[in-house]
Amino acid sequence: MTCSATIRRPGADEYGPHYGRYVSVVPGDDAIAVLERQEVARLLAGLGEPKGGHRYAPGKWSVKEVVGHLADTERIFAYRALRIARGDETPLRGYEQDDYVRAAGFDARSLEALLDEFEAVRRATLTLFRSLAPMTHARRGTANGVPVSVRALGYIIAGHERHHAKVLETRYLTST
Repeated sequence: MTCSATIRRPGADEYGPHYGRYVSVVPGDDAIAVLERQEVARLLAGLGEPKGGHRYAPGKWSVKEVVGHLADTERIFAYRALRIARGDETPLRGYEQDDYVRAAGFDARSLEALLDEFEAVRRATLTLFRSLAPMTHARRGTANGVPVSVRALGYIIAGHERHHAKVLETRYLTST
């Protein structure tokens, strides 16, 4: 069985409409190449611990919480991709991101540790997607109540990071 290091762009029928905002911000026709860029890690390199607790407005997540959220969400979405790629047809439940962030205690950890964790999660995600046989990319399952394909999950993960990188750049790093 030959595995692929390219995940091609999914059709709009391979993910729920609310994920379109993530898929649409992924350039080109290879999610693996975008995942390899690790935009948030580059963007926050050298930011410094004191700025890790910065919030651009009251009630918004801190920089640390954004990074922790990225790691949590990527784990969940990669897990979904694994289950679907392996032919598991069990519908997968959604999760409440704000509850996860509140329960995690990200602000008590160092920004460096959170970035290291996110980079480790990304390495695992890349390893997973690179190991998948091309025939699994179009497999579909149900996650959070909507149909989704394995390749769409690759694009959603990449787009989710790009979305938060843009938010960090425009709302957090300009006001620190």
